[in-house]
Amino acid sequence: MPSNDARNLLQCAVPTAAAGVVAVAVSGVLAGGKGALGAAVGTALAILFMGIGLYVLQRTAKTLPQLFQAMGLMLYTAQLLLLLIFVALFKDTSFFNARTFAAGLVVATVVWMAAQARAHMKAKIFYIDPDSEKSEKPEKTGSPS
Repeated sequence: MPSNDARNLLQCAVPTAAAGVVAVAVSGVLAGGKGALGAAVGTALAILFMGIGLYVLQRTAKTLPQLFQAMGLMLYTAQLLLLLIFVALFKDTSFFNARTFAAGLVVATVVWMAAQARAHMKAKIFYIDPDSEKSEKPEKTGSPS
């Protein structure tokens, strides 16, 4: 993974993990051990889904840049639908507290998206390639009229 991609991943994952730690602590105080476990599972699931999504989106941007915007919209829609499916599947579980699972999942997802937006705004991305060989003026062809 190039350094810019790794930097984007870190700028998203670190705040999300920090928010997850806070969610686990709050859930542990409010709902006990099962609450803390639910928030931890929700945070880990959100980081996993969003990390995979960021990786896929960066690969798409490099290989098929013309599909980048459509892929981004499709990817975020699919991620949110998959997360909704996980919340629906685990709503009646007894392994952990389902409410803290959903809260941890939502908090981690919102923090990830905000961190990703911030990382993109702070990134210094060239609109043009200053070292491009194509910057030379093309030769004129045709008749001068």
